[in-house]
Amino acid sequence: MKVIKWLVIALFILCVAFAAYISLFFNPNDFKPQIIEFVKEKTGRQLSIKDDLTWTFFPHMGIKLGGISLSNPQGFEYPQMLQVREAVADVELLPLLQKAVIVQQLKLDGLTFILETQADGHSGLDGLTSTNEAQSGSTDTSSKADMAANISRLEIGGIAITNSQVLMVNQQTNSEQVFSLNELTLGRFQLGEFATIDYELTAKLPDMVLKSEGQGAVRLDKQMQNVKVKDLEIKNEIKTIGSDKPAFPLELILQVAVDLKNKSLSLGMNDIAAMDLHGSANIDANYGKKIPDLAIKLDFDELNVDTLSAAMSADTKNASKQSKEAPKEQLKEPDLSALKKVNVNAEVTIKSVKMNNLKSTNWNMKAQLQNGILNMRSLTADLYKGQLVASASLDAQQAIPRYSFKKSITGVEIRPLLQDAADVGLLAGLTNLSIEGKGSSFIPDNIKQNLIASGKFEVVDGALYGINIPQMLRQAQAKLTGANVTAGNEEKKTDFTRLTGSFNIAKGVVSNDDLIMASPLIRINGQGSVNIVTQALDYQLLTKVVGSLEGQGGQGSNTLKGIDIPLKITGTVSAPKFALDTDALLKGKVKQEADKLEKKLKDKLLDKLGGL
Repeated sequence: MKVIKWLVIALFILCVAFAAYISLFFNPNDFKPQIIEFVKEKTGRQLSIKDDLTWTFFPHMGIKLGGISLSNPQGFEYPQMLQVREAVADVELLPLLQKAVIVQQLKLDGLTFILETQADGHSGLDGLTSTNEAQSGSTDTSSKADMAANISRLEIGGIAITNSQVLMVNQQTNSEQVFSLNELTLGRFQLGEFATIDYELTAKLPDMVLKSEGQGAVRLDKQMQNVKVKDLEIKNEIKTIGSDKPAFPLELILQVAVDLKNKSLSLGMNDIAAMDLHGSANIDANYGKKIPDLAIKLDFDELNVDTLSAAMSADTKNASKQSKEAPKEQLKEPDLSALKKVNVNAEVTIKSVKMNNLKSTNWNMKAQLQNGILNMRSLTADLYKGQLVASASLDAQQAIPRYSFKKSITGVEIRPLLQDAADVGLLAGLTNLSIEGKGSSFIPDNIKQNLIASGKFEVVDGALYGINIPQMLRQAQAKLTGANVTAGNEEKKTDFTRLTGSFNIAKGVVSNDDLIMASPLIRINGQGSVNIVTQALDYQLLTKVVGSLEGQGGQGSNTLKGIDIPLKITGTVSAPKFALDTDALLKGKVKQEADKLEKKLKDKLLDKLGGL
């Protein structure tokens, strides 16, 4: 026991003596000028280390730095781009002799990184590479290869980053984003092996606040060319600034693979859960080109656009109030310049979608974005027992965007669709519709005014709600014959076997000149218009009785058969008004009787002439 006791004492004295020797004969502050000069040479920036560099000896030997800052170029609002309150690295000395870097613990506290972008587009990152590196495109790759060759082993017992902040200031958009990293810890890290990682951060963006936390594993290969993140479980809460709505939750499991040599990235998001949204997403990116290439594949079970939009937007009452108060001259085209900065191939499949109360299933969309032009090559979906097929394009190369589209629906039950879309139950029946059009501008008023389109429609085995034309005709017939008029309790509905027509859209007005409705009792021809902006209806119809009113509640002979009966439709789409032109009807009846009388006279005259 005495031997062990004296051995421990001897080792303790040896460690103290070694620490004293290092402290006395190796002052780390002697290397300050070399470090500062090295950073100046490589980055062109001024490095400042205010606090003295000190050795640490417990529990491991290391070095402690404090008051570190790296300057921004002259002329920037923020003089410092990077600041670190304290940095401590505990390194094992003996492995260094074998080209092995073993860091027991790396601690960073109070790190502040400020990325400022000026009005002319220059940022604090510009010019950080040295002149020699700028002249040789292969320097970065070769230096990494040399580093990997010179380091036989890299092992970090752990990394802890606390109380850190990233500030992104953009003078071009006059916006500011703040990312506060409350904590980031990395477990035992060794090249080629996975290390645990967990974080907690808060991001304050111009219109929302994001709180995020996650935990998973990360690996850097031995050549330091490939980074992989595995099973990173992320939980987010998104809160809209100025809204009293509860925070919007978003959870997912992230898989990431980065190839630094080939500048490619693969991103997988599994088990995405956001309120009622569940699905997955995969993104492959090649960021080595001037314009990055992205391949995106999304697969979701259900998507309720109305719920998601309401949860992520500001209070709708405040927003609508502000939009009404805002003068029209303040309305501007949306900034679509981001569409020119990336090329995308996307495929989206969704089992069920609800948008603006419209319900649809089995969505499949394929789209391509190239040089600022977005082409939706195909979109198919099942819609109210029918099918939707559509294609569209958006040209964002000009200041005022232009778009075109082509869409058709077949076998759709039109009444529930209209009720869900606009709370209008005017029309029922199985509908086929095709429409093709184009327009420019995304300012709401301009969309309606600039849209030019044409199409045709067909509704079979349907009904027109809000009016019972046979009943109106029977009442008109009763007035003409002097019979008693009975109001009746029949439903305000006119059944038909087929309704067809074509239409054109221009300057916010839908025009239709060839409306034809056929049923066993009546035929209707007409023309009219619908104002998209005001929803005003203006239709002139000519109704003709082709069947008998007997058995349909009519009394006596059908005195209206063969007469053109004018019918007007006015009001709005949501509240239409129907009126029978009785004056024209009376004139038509008088003309019919006069024609009959004239025919009888001619017949009698011919008979008399024939008897001579």
